[in-house]
Amino acid sequence: MKYAIIIPDGCADEPQESLGGRTPLEAADTPNMDAIAREGAVGLANHTPHDLPPGSDVANMSVFGFPPREFYCGRAPIEAAAQGITLGPEDWAIRCNLVTIENQVMRDFTAGHISTGEARELLATLQERVGRPEIEFHAGVSYRNLAIYRGEPGRRVFSPETRTTPPHDLMDKPVVDDYPTGPGSDLLVELMTLSWELFAEHPVNVARRQAGKLPATNIWLWGLGQAPRLPRFEERYSKRGAIITAVDLLRGLGALLGLERIEVPGATGYLDTNYRGKGQYAAEALARVDLVFVHVEAPDEASHQGDVRAKIEAIEQVDRHIVGPVLEALRSYGQFRIMVTPDHPTFLRLKTHCHGNVPWAVTGTSVRRTGAEAFSERAAARSGIIFNDGWQLMGAFLTEGCFPP
Repeated sequence: MKYAIIIPDGCADEPQESLGGRTPLEAADTPNMDAIAREGAVGLANHTPHDLPPGSDVANMSVFGFPPREFYCGRAPIEAAAQGITLGPEDWAIRCNLVTIENQVMRDFTAGHISTGEARELLATLQERVGRPEIEFHAGVSYRNLAIYRGEPGRRVFSPETRTTPPHDLMDKPVVDDYPTGPGSDLLVELMTLSWELFAEHPVNVARRQAGKLPATNIWLWGLGQAPRLPRFEERYSKRGAIITAVDLLRGLGALLGLERIEVPGATGYLDTNYRGKGQYAAEALARVDLVFVHVEAPDEASHQGDVRAKIEAIEQVDRHIVGPVLEALRSYGQFRIMVTPDHPTFLRLKTHCHGNVPWAVTGTSVRRTGAEAFSERAAARSGIIFNDGWQLMGAFLTEGCFPP
């Protein structure tokens, strides 16, 4: 049997007044997702336990079938795995966003979606001027970068009590009360402060201002953790898998789980990503693996920007260019299952990730119909089927008996 899971990141939302009380998922034209819902089963799942942050690290770990309370290690160590950075037992990985802060308000947690080349120049300056034997800066993709703290045995700087705030939770909000606190926070705040001084008249920012773009005013450090200990996906579920994504977090999770990582030309992690290429590469991957994951960041990015029309457009592109072609390819194998599900809600009103249930839709071999006419939050809720521990959805999806169980 062949399987596919499509993850339109953050597409779940609440009803919008501007859409006549519909959610973006309800307002979008999604004939392929609706066909999956009509032909099969819909329901809800909670991938963000209330005592953990509702980020894509926690949520996608659950979507992939691993209980976050058991395996969660922080976001940055997963992204370190994507870059091939090895963490020793005393080391800590720290997410290092390039951001724009004006008058102590988070103007943009992406520094105007700064280019990867510009980010590399800024990180190189940081490494040269601020780096030291125990501190390394590693450029990633655009604003998403890493700092690594190389620890020494017997000298504990950070701990699980170190508290940081994701910058995407602070959009258009004051940041004065959200700097790191707890063990090691003095070092984190020092590095963030030094970056202000280094970036103020950096050539990258001078050029960006002259071009009418937002400058990267400083780094924002958050999401720290130590080396994760995750079993391989095939070891846990006896399926060979592959992942398609443009986001280092998901690349890292795939690397840790032993999934084949498929790079699609033009996949950006933004609204301009290569949707068609993702669908094509996913359909082709089914010939050599049992299960393919396709993650699309675009709906989440639109939510962070508070752009309802862009969110609808992203959902429609996922349906047209990814869900449709993958569903067609799966049907040619005879025995198959496909699931569409976001990882977490991202409310346009709040411009950030939220706790709560998300809808899923599954069709294929031995899937019982639940009577839904479309794929949406409300249709999923009406089914009455809820996986309160969302990570258990994977086991049910891959079991070759009736679904829902």
